[in-house]
Amino acid sequence: MSVMVTAEFKLKPESAEAVIQTMIDILPDTRAYDGCESVKSYYEPETHSLLLIEIWESSEHQQKYLGWRVETGLVEKVGEMLSAAPEFRTFEIRDDI
Repeated sequence: MSVMVTAEFKLKPESAEAVIQTMIDILPDTRAYDGCESVKSYYEPETHSLLLIEIWESSEHQQKYLGWRVETGLVEKVGEMLSAAPEFRTFEIRDDI
C-alpha cells in the first residue's frame, strides 16, 4: 500500500543555505530510489523550515531508504545543521475515504 511520508526539518538560520544545497544535491538519488514515487519540497524562509512530502510504494521501501541514508552518514551530517530533531509522519493513502 502506498504511503505519504512528511519530513519536517527545522534548520539553523546560519545553516539553511547549506541544507538547501545538500537537498538539491541528494534529492535526485531519493527520487530514483527503489519504491519512491515522488518527493516535493517546501521551504518557509521565516521559520527556516523545510518540509518534504514523499510518496512511497510502501513503508518498507521508505524505511529501507532511510536506513541507507543513515549508513551513508547523511543523516548525521544534516542533523548537525538542524535546530531540532526532524519530524517524520507516515500516512496511509486511502482512496476509499
